[in-house]
Amino acid sequence: MRICSLLPGATEIAYLLGLGDDIVGVTHECDYPPDAKQKPIVVRSVIDPGRMSSDEIDRKVGELLKAGKGLYSVDEQLFTEAAPDIIITQGLCDVCALDYNEVARAAEALPRAPLILSLNPHSLNDILEDITRVAAATQRQTAAAEIVAALRRRIDAIGVREPSYRPRVVCLEWFEPLYVAGHWVPEIVALAGGIDVLGRQSEVSHKVAWPEVRDTKPDVILLMPCGFDTRRTVREATPLRSLEGWNELPAVRTGNVYALNGNAYFSRPGPRLVNGLEILAQILHSGGAEATLPPNDGARLN
Repeated sequence: MRICSLLPGATEIAYLLGLGDDIVGVTHECDYPPDAKQKPIVVRSVIDPGRMSSDEIDRKVGELLKAGKGLYSVDEQLFTEAAPDIIITQGLCDVCALDYNEVARAAEALPRAPLILSLNPHSLNDILEDITRVAAATQRQTAAAEIVAALRRRIDAIGVREPSYRPRVVCLEWFEPLYVAGHWVPEIVALAGGIDVLGRQSEVSHKVAWPEVRDTKPDVILLMPCGFDTRRTVREATPLRSLEGWNELPAVRTGNVYALNGNAYFSRPGPRLVNGLEILAQILHSGGAEATLPPNDGARLN
């Protein structure tokens, strides 16, 4: 069996199911587990976000989409050499991964038609179901049943709690312009014991104006830009400090602004979203400023 995984979260699922040796192609963003970085890269971004600010990334993405151009390109030679039997892709977000239609067109040029499995999760349960779907397509049902059961136990261990106090939480997924996180993030916040005051559960992330954020008077602000790790998040968060009324927000005054590894635990639809849930539970209900986050997973902003 030969698998091309064109979505980082799907790559994590495949490895978790014991399919690492079957993967013959990934994207430039497939960085976990570390072995995934040794696989042939058959899809790359047409922009280099590592050399651009948040505002520059947003403008360039907007220009390309307005022009009807994609944000990712397929290495046709490597893709043909990979000769996949199964392609795992997505229909969730044109900004986060190669568009499904582009995948289908690339697959038409292959010597034999592969199975194309498209994932489109909007909730934690959807992601658990995706693990089962990938397993069914690759004959890993027994492994999937054990994995899903273990993940559900971890989710239930946190979700069963009913805290005496639920802080008001804002989850910022982009800074310039401001976006609040959607999809599964409001669900994770609720399970962790908070109230996401701006996010729309199971809906796409959406743009907000700063006064809308300021007027919610959040008790906790979670910074989780899509595609950024903690260090990059801290660096990109600098302009937030100059926003009118920033220093008067309850979250800022109490030291409850956290820079998180959104790339690993919040924006990527994969098994590590459960790690993200556990991180948020610690932040929201382990004494606030006393919460101790694992290295590289998050940091409090002073």
